[in-house]
Amino acid sequence: MTSTTATATALDQSYAADRAIDLAFLNTSVLSGIDPRAFQAIKPFPFLEIEGLLTRDGHHALLRDLPDPTMFSQVFGRRRRYGQRSHDRFVLQYHPLRSVPELWRDLVRELQGEPYRRFVAALLGRDDFVLHFHWHYTPRGCSVSPHCDAEWKLGSHIFYLNTASDWDPAWGGETIALGGRPGLDPRSAPEFEDFPIQIASCPLGNRSLIFRRDAESWHGVRPLECPLGALRRVFIVEFRKASLVNRARTALGF
Repeated sequence: MTSTTATATALDQSYAADRAIDLAFLNTSVLSGIDPRAFQAIKPFPFLEIEGLLTRDGHHALLRDLPDPTMFSQVFGRRRRYGQRSHDRFVLQYHPLRSVPELWRDLVRELQGEPYRRFVAALLGRDDFVLHFHWHYTPRGCSVSPHCDAEWKLGSHIFYLNTASDWDPAWGGETIALGGRPGLDPRSAPEFEDFPIQIASCPLGNRSLIFRRDAESWHGVRPLECPLGALRRVFIVEFRKASLVNRARTALGF
């Protein structure tokens, strides 16, 4: 069978080996150990860094079969509303018909399953959402300027895909929860220095960051200081309001 990706042979071999041992990805004991009420009480907004949510074998397998950068679209210099700086990066949107490594399809199936949905619903306090999945690879000098997500998003779950073997913490890459400016208009364009509260999550290893969107959920990533050729890599699960528009956008893969 001919594949459209240059890494087809390696992917097929590693996938076959991992599938033979019926690989699981989500650590259900970690999911069940998170208290929704404690999450919802976190300030400046509900966010939580989770360690070990993926199983050890599942995490290692996914890192071994990351989507190739040539599959990504370039999103650079795109104007944002309210004067915020462009969030420059390479982006790959998940769609069932899009060519991605099979192990990642298996992960998506687990994320679409009932245990993860119950977990997310408990944290959000609602079950009327649809899931959308995408990858971001970000090069040197790029950043995510401080912003609140659009109101059609209910929250996000960011899985970090770098390890100590390919990323130095001195290069940055932390998602920073920002606070201390209650009532700040989400339609504005503040700088990091405008927030007296800044809480950074570690972007390495088997860690993820989940947060609920509200009017105070400001966050961002400072400009990356990595060498040329290095990439900050994340896989993001978006929790979208279950409107007809969002259902259509998700079905189309964007």
